Amino acid sequence: MRAPLSRLPRAARVAAAAAAVLALTAGCSKQGAGDSGASAGSTAAAAPAIQGDITFNDDNLARLDAALKAAIQGKDVSALDLAMVVNVAVDYWNAGKTGFTKGLSDLGAKGTFQAPANGRLDQQLSIIQTLRGQDISAFSLSAIDPTAVKSPIQSAASAGIPVLAIDSPLPAEDGAALYLGTPNYQAGKKAGEAMKAALGGKGEVVVLVGSLTASNAVERIQGFEDALKGTGIKVTNKLADNMDASKALTNAQTAIQTDPNVTGLYGVYSYDGPSAAQAVQAAGKTGKVKVISDDSDAQTLAFIQQGVIQATVVQSPYQQGYTGAYLLAALKLLGKDGTLALVKPYLESDGTTLSSGVGVVTQDNLAAFRAKQTQLGIAG
Repeated sequence: MRAPLSRLPRAARVAAAAAAVLALTAGCSKQGAGDSGASAGSTAAAAPAIQGDITFNDDNLARLDAALKAAIQGKDVSALDLAMVVNVAVDYWNAGKTGFTKGLSDLGAKGTFQAPANGRLDQQLSIIQTLRGQDISAFSLSAIDPTAVKSPIQSAASAGIPVLAIDSPLPAEDGAALYLGTPNYQAGKKAGEAMKAALGGKGEVVVLVGSLTASNAVERIQGFEDALKGTGIKVTNKLADNMDASKALTNAQTAIQTDPNVTGLYGVYSYDGPSAAQAVQAAGKTGKVKVISDDSDAQTLAFIQQGVIQATVVQSPYQQGYTGAYLLAALKLLGKDGTLALVKPYLESDGTTLSSGVGVVTQDNLAAFRAKQTQLGIAG
């Protein structure tokens, strides 16, 4: 197996650091759970354990990065101007920006990271149009609305500007060459399994989500619901907040206040988990209303440490940025067919998804996860 030029040593150091921290903290992590309150601690002790995992797909992506870098060796990478366009300016994407910046540096290419401040579709479309006017070489895109971006990405592809879908899939026929990101159905299933364990197989759950139409949200909710089939857990409502954290908080508060039978909240977007946790904490229902979230915002991790959020399903936006930079360079310099030939061995069974991996963070592996983030230079 050929070693990546600069990634494997770092990956090895990250794994070693995470393992060491996990070993040191395993014996005391359950004490931290008890500190959040007697009722929360007793409830957690009675529930089945939620299985944590932070391996992601790092090893495969490191090998792919090395193959891509070798394939474009000798080509004029410095002439490239690449862009990463995400769906909203939130903490979640800080890791993506860090990875993209590191990828550009390792490649020797230039580029820009762009995020619509309020997650507005018109802002994202304007960003794409501006990049086109600046003769961008290629760009990755986490689309707010797949239908609305269909024409812009088809136009870009026709003009020889490769588009890489990240975070949320886009139809291949619309012009996106590939999808790099979370297998969202799998992520939803992991969230459902965590909720099933947290609730002991019975209860009522409300889903909090930024959009009920975005591909990633639809797939995650489907996976979540499928994981709950055959149990006594029922999803009673799905509340959209249009990527507004304050609305998410209001939705969570309303869900708890209007239905005393709600025993679980699932927060799909990165800010939904903290919003759910704030509502649960304010209502004095820590440990009584279980919270399963997505993503690894600093607030989310703090609430896990406090025992307010029982688990969060985490992605790897860092790799979406880092490997995304490599893929954009390859798509521009090698062409779609040449790039996909290198990527094919690493695709999921659907033949179009390059997984950046899915993890689950609980109190038991929180310290190890934080150590891994620190090793990658991710703040928070």
